[in-house]
Amino acid sequence: MSDMRIDRVDTVLLDVPLRRPHRFARTGMDAQPVLLVFVRTAGGVTGVGEGVVPGGPWWGGESVETMQLVIERFIAPLLVGRTVDDIAGIQRDVDDVVAANLYAKAAVEVALHDAWARCLDVPVHTLLGGLARRSVPVTWALGTEPAPVVIEEALAKLDAGLHHSFKLKMGAQDPADDVARICAVAEKLAGVAGVRVDINARWDLLTSLTYLPRLAEAGVELIEQPVPGAEVEALAEINRVLPIPVMADESLRTPADALRLAKLRAADVFSLKTTKSGGLRLTKAIAEVAGAAGIPCHGGTSIESPVGTVASLHLACSAPSVTWGTELFGPLLMREELLATPLRYADGELHLPDGPGLGVELDTDAVRAWTRK
Repeated sequence: MSDMRIDRVDTVLLDVPLRRPHRFARTGMDAQPVLLVFVRTAGGVTGVGEGVVPGGPWWGGESVETMQLVIERFIAPLLVGRTVDDIAGIQRDVDDVVAANLYAKAAVEVALHDAWARCLDVPVHTLLGGLARRSVPVTWALGTEPAPVVIEEALAKLDAGLHHSFKLKMGAQDPADDVARICAVAEKLAGVAGVRVDINARWDLLTSLTYLPRLAEAGVELIEQPVPGAEVEALAEINRVLPIPVMADESLRTPADALRLAKLRAADVFSLKTTKSGGLRLTKAIAEVAGAAGIPCHGGTSIESPVGTVASLHLACSAPSVTWGTELFGPLLMREELLATPLRYADGELHLPDGPGLGVELDTDAVRAWTRK
């Protein structure tokens, strides 16, 4: 086992082009900014983590630029001289210096796990308690474009055998028009694919109670976060009324959030994201709260590159409560490959790679090509 003392922490910003623009309720993007964090040990081992947000700071209040600043100025100095297996101690000391900033903390925490696992010559999922599965279903996310556009994209994915369920973004249009758009898509895909929607916390309680039953009647199988994250009681009321599951995302960032949601039965499904929750350990804790409450989990995405995606894959494969599939499609949306060996997507699922750490190696030429100048 090599010397596990940390002697350097480096960061690099990339801008990775997408295959097509991706739109959310509030914004859109045609390239994904990515922050890579490298934790290097005195023994010559390097672990990598990723900081990324879906479309900018509108979702979680952070951007890759703020993450880089916080990591370089405040977090990195606390790591140098520590050992990569001292994750709990490092997290405690970082929390004393930096409040919130969970996306930045997640990038560092994943890099620590990758480095530690590589020092031990074991995969990251071993550090998380071992495997519950070796692959996960992947739902393809569609944007807020008109119904004919998303139907064409969904049918092409189905014909290619790549995905069997789809999630559509809502909240960018008038609710009545948005519901009509989704109903048209659901009608076209009825009997051949599952349809889910994500409102990105854009509606209020009354709008939700007025329009969401129509989506359930149209065959939509799940509603994600219709109301703002802080409105947990409203989420609970919606969940009591709807005959289909409601999934919490913006309302769920910490294990304490998970406990509150479970007590209120405010959601039937929890969306796990290592990015929004500060890393692998805290996300695993949320999954364990869900498991104890009998609430299934879903592996969400922040449109990560392969680095963040495979970290979330290790988490999803180690958590027994992740039984509602995932949305780990980020690398498929990106036009350029960042890994020497791409992640394996097959038969609608993402498969866990073999090897120590995260089990992937970056393509240094690709990283160099897309590094922000």
